[in-house]
Amino acid sequence: MGFLRIKARIWNVEDLSRATEVELLADTGAIYTVLPSSLLKSLGVKPIGRRRFRLTDNRIVERDIGVIGIQIGDRWSYTPVVFGDEGVYILGAVTLEELGLEVDPVKGVLKPAELLLF
Repeated sequence: MGFLRIKARIWNVEDLSRATEVELLADTGAIYTVLPSSLLKSLGVKPIGRRRFRLTDNRIVERDIGVIGIQIGDRWSYTPVVFGDEGVYILGAVTLEELGLEVDPVKGVLKPAELLLF
């Protein structure tokens, strides 16, 4: 399939006028959505805590996390976001689930997910 890049609108949940368009790499192996710290700070997104994460090279790092609004197509949600390094634009599994979307690896698109209630 290759990489699936998705256009999304993101915004500060406390000030809806602070919004921008981004292109994200859909990564179902990533738990949270990750965006550059500088972008989140420019939107006025505030950290609400810190979490520890294991990287693919097995290192453990601590990163700030916050909450953003996100819209892909006609679906929108509030979602956790990691304050990441420059150039990192990842759409994580939690955000995909919150939006009710999943990756179709055959067609290389996002599609509505079959949601389980319990």
